[in-house]
Amino acid sequence: MARIKLTAGRIRDFTTDKAQAFLWDSEAPGLAVRATPSGKSAFIYQGKLNGKDIRCTIGDCGTWGIDQAREEARRLGSLVDLGIDPREQKRERIAAIEAKQQEARRHDVTVSEAWDVYLKARKPKWGARNYDDHVSLASLGGVAFKRREGIAKPGPLAELMPLKLCDLTPERVESWLEAENLIRPTRAALAYRLLRAFIRWAASKPDFKAAAQVEAVGAQVAKDHVHRAKTKEADSLQREQLATWFQAVRQLNPVQSAYLQGLLLTGARREELAGLRWHDVDFQWNSLVIRDKEEGERIIPLTPYLSSLIAKLPRRSEWVFSSPTAASGRIEEPRAAHNRAILAAGLPHLSIHGLRRSFGTLAEWTEAPVGVVAQIMGHKPSAIAEKHYRRRPLDLLRAWHVKIEAWILEQAGIEQPKEVQEGLRLVKA
Repeated sequence: MARIKLTAGRIRDFTTDKAQAFLWDSEAPGLAVRATPSGKSAFIYQGKLNGKDIRCTIGDCGTWGIDQAREEARRLGSLVDLGIDPREQKRERIAAIEAKQQEARRHDVTVSEAWDVYLKARKPKWGARNYDDHVSLASLGGVAFKRREGIAKPGPLAELMPLKLCDLTPERVESWLEAENLIRPTRAALAYRLLRAFIRWAASKPDFKAAAQVEAVGAQVAKDHVHRAKTKEADSLQREQLATWFQAVRQLNPVQSAYLQGLLLTGARREELAGLRWHDVDFQWNSLVIRDKEEGERIIPLTPYLSSLIAKLPRRSEWVFSSPTAASGRIEEPRAAHNRAILAAGLPHLSIHGLRRSFGTLAEWTEAPVGVVAQIMGHKPSAIAEKHYRRRPLDLLRAWHVKIEAWILEQAGIEQPKEVQEGLRLVKA
């Protein structure tokens, strides 16, 4: 290879129309300028390692001076003489820099960024209510309410969202809890429980574990700063309140009325019944397919009175309990209508979940087996025999369910359909 002393002028004038061409330096062994048709040139080093040619790029000729390039070429040559591959050394150096940068990025990740990844990862495993709680508690607020006037306030977790995840220390969480406890202690307690699950999840993930501090949500923090809510007295309808409750609820619009009565007469969870589609209703074989959070789905009897209510509902969409004004197309928030009915009836407060509780409580008056009631309501089996040896057929569930519905209607003073009377006759037979 012909060698010449590299100068700034020679480097500037060195061009080629080939894929690449080299101009070798006579001062530093192995140093050359590589030119390409694009007009860009770079300093390179070439030497022999273990009998094979190796080549390394030193840098752009516009960035490196000739003297710097010669010094670097001599350094690379000395590495080769020692049996060290400078290419491997460069790769290791780049990898170390990238690892350091990645570690810095992990420490710079904000709570909000990690929270978004967390919600996306966990959403398929959560129910709609649980997911909505995570969204609302971290909401920044400032958005108008959909169903009433006013602007939503920031959720309890909103203050923590802009922080770096690594800044969520026990002291920071404690000060946050103390402030929230002064204005909304119950919501703050729920927010803390969600935050604790989030931090523990983040600590198990490679992208976040370097920044997540599990001790920030440790037992001592909870013990000292999380508000202990008083246990609420379980609400449910008493037998003597049934007539008043039915009278008030039957004054609501047909969808709201049928939905609320359905909750009482099936013991279903609010979202299970709200999510009922028309293809889940079998009028021929008198059954309902309920999407169950425990088993995936369960089939329960469609009792005569409830069947008559559902049959009269308008078929506006796929949803049985449809709502033209709701974004989802189905009933979403039944509490307002139910509260109006409760107030009009002069009854004490009764939650939507209280209707599910009422079914289980009132069913005891009929002496229905506990396992039957649990299977209708979708409770997990509570004993070995129930879990492994009892799975009652629909006909057996129907016999008792018809009896439970008939008893509730009787206490409410509601005239029962002929199907109910026939069902009772079969049960007694």
